[in-house]
Amino acid sequence: MGPPQHQQQSYSNLAKPKQDVAVHRTKVLLLGTRRSGKTSILQVLFKNLPAKQTFFLEPTMRVTKHAFDTVIPLEIWDCPGNITVDTLEAPLSDFSSIVFVIDIRDLYQQPVAKLVEFIVAACQVNPNINLEVFVHKAEKLQEDDKIENFRQIHERVMDRLVDESPEYEQVPLNFHLTSVYDHSLQEAFSRVIHKLIDSLPYLEGLLNVFCSNTSSPKAFLFDTTSKLYVATDASPVDQATHNLCCDYLQMLNSFGPLYKSNVSPDPRSIVLSSIPGAPPYPNTPPPTPAEPLDSLSSNLDLPPPSASTKPLFYPSASTSLSPSHPGTTLTYHLVTPHLALLALLPTTVYEMRRGLVEWNVVWFREGVGEIWEVEKERSEGELA
Repeated sequence: MGPPQHQQQSYSNLAKPKQDVAVHRTKVLLLGTRRSGKTSILQVLFKNLPAKQTFFLEPTMRVTKHAFDTVIPLEIWDCPGNITVDTLEAPLSDFSSIVFVIDIRDLYQQPVAKLVEFIVAACQVNPNINLEVFVHKAEKLQEDDKIENFRQIHERVMDRLVDESPEYEQVPLNFHLTSVYDHSLQEAFSRVIHKLIDSLPYLEGLLNVFCSNTSSPKAFLFDTTSKLYVATDASPVDQATHNLCCDYLQMLNSFGPLYKSNVSPDPRSIVLSSIPGAPPYPNTPPPTPAEPLDSLSSNLDLPPPSASTKPLFYPSASTSLSPSHPGTTLTYHLVTPHLALLALLPTTVYEMRRGLVEWNVVWFREGVGEIWEVEKERSEGELA
């Protein structure tokens, strides 16, 4: 991958976001009837709540705003089931996306009527708003019943929209089958976020170049906290590969905090998942590549140092997928404090040309860091 224009930029501002600077946040409206699963979705995605504990969550009684920072800063509004267009605390024109959650076992009449009400009102003030429907709690039904209920909900919503006006038949309404008990929720919400990131084509371009230079069949840029992928390369997303990456990221998140790095006393250093076996910095060789899952390797991919700051620590890990996927290695490289590159690589490439792979990771990290900085500056400038 080619070098960016400014190799010697300071990396100290990548260590943590500015907490004292107000930013403009892209707003997402989360709607649904009572007990449809809205709050459970947010708690599982952004608070790491175990799915089995969502049953004990209290119903949402008032609008709750959740801030979430990824490539762009987001603000997700969790609304009570009785909210209406008139009682909402802000005009629908303020929101970039509406996510409506429907319990797949619901009788449909009430949630469909509520969904159509918000779609009609939103299209009148913002025709470009993104409209998403999560047919939720899919784990409650058998596969055949799940597909049939999903089809019925889709048909009833579209029929009601056509009854309102024939022009609403062309409304770009996206339906997703979701559950907090698997990774369908992460995939669906990832697709919601993709439509909000203006720099998405540039991130996808970086991933395409990385895959081309390293012979990688698939690569994702994941948010490490929520396990949402904010970008991927041009090849189709295979559900099994996506689930595998989510599980691997969850494992690193679970065990990473048990360790801390001894490579830098600088408090600005990023230490998310320092896996055992990391060599002392900086005068020792990198660890052996492509080790089994129970013996993960951790190597240092360090950005070019600037004159005024110490280099940050970027953890990485890899695991062989044999024997289930012979000849394939799954790699993890932290890119920013909140984003990580997860890529499938041919094991022969990773073992024999690891230096080339890590060289491409360095330039990928540079590119993503610059895009992230531009997005942050723009969000701060829009509020000024």
